[in-house]
Amino acid sequence: MERQRSFSLKSTRILALIIAISSAIVVLAVFSICFSKSNPLLYASATGFQFNETSLHNLSCSVSDSSASSQQDPILISTRFNTSDNISGFAIFPDFEKKVREEAVAQKDGVDDNLTSVVEAETVIELPSKVREKKAKGIEECDVTKGRWVYDDSYPLYANASCPFIDEGFSCQSNGRLDSDYMKWRWEPRDCDIPRFNATKLLEMIRGKRLVFVGDSINRNQWESMLCMLFAAVRDPKKVYETHGRRITKEKGNYSFRFADYRCTVEYYVTHFLVRESKARIGQKRRPTLRIDGIDRSSSRWRGADVLVFNTAHWWSHYKTKAGINYYQEGNQVHPKLDVSTAFRRALETWSSWVDKHIDPKKTRVFFRSASPSHFRGGEWNSGGHCREATRPFNETSKPSYYNSDKNWIVEEVTRQMKTPVTVLNVSSLSEYRIDGHPSIYGTKPENGGHGSVQDCSHWCLPGVPDTWNELLYFHLLNKR
Repeated sequence: MERQRSFSLKSTRILALIIAISSAIVVLAVFSICFSKSNPLLYASATGFQFNETSLHNLSCSVSDSSASSQQDPILISTRFNTSDNISGFAIFPDFEKKVREEAVAQKDGVDDNLTSVVEAETVIELPSKVREKKAKGIEECDVTKGRWVYDDSYPLYANASCPFIDEGFSCQSNGRLDSDYMKWRWEPRDCDIPRFNATKLLEMIRGKRLVFVGDSINRNQWESMLCMLFAAVRDPKKVYETHGRRITKEKGNYSFRFADYRCTVEYYVTHFLVRESKARIGQKRRPTLRIDGIDRSSSRWRGADVLVFNTAHWWSHYKTKAGINYYQEGNQVHPKLDVSTAFRRALETWSSWVDKHIDPKKTRVFFRSASPSHFRGGEWNSGGHCREATRPFNETSKPSYYNSDKNWIVEEVTRQMKTPVTVLNVSSLSEYRIDGHPSIYGTKPENGGHGSVQDCSHWCLPGVPDTWNELLYFHLLNKR
């Protein structure tokens, strides 16, 4: 009897042990399944373990790296790829999400339910990989100047009739241009995305500051574009005014527009060459010269700006500068003949010395815009050159003008040697496609001599191509580096 009781007691203990082990196995299995469905990036942040794309694929986890990318790469902040309401990363890509779910359902047929999460996870990782590769590149890796023009019906960013700052030379619609597609092209970089221009955000960025454009009439083109883009976000138009009561015209002039609600100014100072235009006695007469060793007289007004956008190029193709005969002056010497590229380099070195001496890089961001291409066909502006028939961009260009321009190369070389950081705003190549964007015969009203034989294939209609230049400027300003 005693032996039978002992055997019964041992059997009970063994049974209890088996039940305990089985329960532990079940709990472990449930924990493993739950863990495999969780986001491995959360695990990584908790443990310090680093996942790469291969390890994510092996774990078969559904993961979007949009938030991780934006933390690692500040230039992606406020871009159209950023997502705040949907952690899956598909908030801006509903078609992707739909495609993912449809493919996941299709693949689930005939597959064990336990594998469903694996199929969905692998599909999610696979489909947006190219998108993630594109948006993950910051400005250091991505050349925003390589891309294509995309027709976008949401453009332009402002209406010609609603902007009072467009002078007659750039107001093509007011001067009788009837086609409007030239206003609806958006620049799309090949390897990354640029944010849509946010006028309110830029006004906040320059609150209490000075945004200053310095250069020739092409820079005035860009400055007027910026005024229009910012003005579109202002509630009370009366709170935007020229501080000296001046009216914008095609004539030579300096302007400073104040946005009262933001206590900021957007200014333009005209200088064709950045260096000083002068006169010197040559023989018996005083003749115009260009002092390539002296900065422009308006330079004192540039000082103290928070953002400076410089340019010069357009006038260096003038017959006087190209010929260089008794025109370039250094000190008291007027060179009998000097090559235009040599003179341009010395002028840029004069400008760079001024910037290094007078600009505080802790306060001021400095930009230098590259040369803007012209599109005269059949002659120059004064010999029958035209672009009237063009209503669409080129599909491709035979000359990537940025790299074919000696001036752009000289700008790159000079700025690299400066102690002050300068961002070269390369607009040459992307603008080369836009033969359709010039005023052509619509640079003046018919009653003011417009629609005649002389065409403007150098400047740009507004709204138009300079708006894209300002979108690129905005993109660089978002990057705090």
